[in-house]
Amino acid sequence: MDESRWSRRWVLKAIPAIALAGTQAVHGRQGPWKWSSGSEMPRTKVPQQAADCHFHVYDARFPVDPKAELRPADATVDDYLSFRKRIGTSRGVLVQPSTYGLDNRLLLESLGKFGPAVRGVAVVNTSVSGEELKRMTEAGVRGIRFNLVQAGATRLDMVEPLSRRIADLGWHIQVNATADQIEAAKETWLRTACPIVFDHLGRLPAPQGTGHPAFGTISDLLHRGKAWVKVSGFYIDSKVGAPAYADSVAVAGAYVKAAPERLVWGSDWPHPTETVKPNDAILLDLLAECVPGEVMRNRILVDNAAKLYGFV
Repeated sequence: MDESRWSRRWVLKAIPAIALAGTQAVHGRQGPWKWSSGSEMPRTKVPQQAADCHFHVYDARFPVDPKAELRPADATVDDYLSFRKRIGTSRGVLVQPSTYGLDNRLLLESLGKFGPAVRGVAVVNTSVSGEELKRMTEAGVRGIRFNLVQAGATRLDMVEPLSRRIADLGWHIQVNATADQIEAAKETWLRTACPIVFDHLGRLPAPQGTGHPAFGTISDLLHRGKAWVKVSGFYIDSKVGAPAYADSVAVAGAYVKAAPERLVWGSDWPHPTETVKPNDAILLDLLAECVPGEVMRNRILVDNAAKLYGFV
């Protein structure tokens, strides 16, 4: 991606939003939408039934896991429903954050409020009962998240046994891991009995990007039909930063060329790793930069999401 083109295209639009974000407190609104900077709407219009496949909710009514590293302030179902009007999606995937460990009560309560247009990804370990897995399936859960970055609730050695238990449920294993962790565990991913979904572009670090061995490992899994990648979290491993996130955009573009049929998009709202919240209008427009063709972009936003999460 030509950074000079980004400079011409974005800088006048982005400077006010970045300035606003830099002056806002972490625990409050950043623009008209909570936990999202800027006030403009995205230029990219999403189709009907488009899905935001990665967001979280937080609520102080529920206890924080003592080992949790990330402890954001409240970001509720109502807050997200308000935010969703900005990006235009109507379906979604609510992901259990590391903040609550194995306590999925807020996740399940929130799924009840959202209704069938939102699926869930829970965090469980090998002690989970079959009855609990069945109850979660009925509530809309379609996966188990393994967070190996903010680690604590689950371990890598649980992936294989749990994958065998959830395969018949139509669930998947979702992985938040660094590229080094993904590469070190490549034999594990090959042995899983269900699909693997890699968060945030597989966490390929800049400036290596697609030069990191994990890109080859993930690409192989994509071509085998064993994996999916979330086009999300451009800011997490970017060294270029806002508004272009050109290094992360280049990684996303490489995945689009490799296996567009195995990609989904997510906002990562309310951006729990970020002190200064990003501009979600820009983040959504980055998808159009990575996938300029409307037909393929709609496939990622609608068809791929429906296939992975069972939207009907």
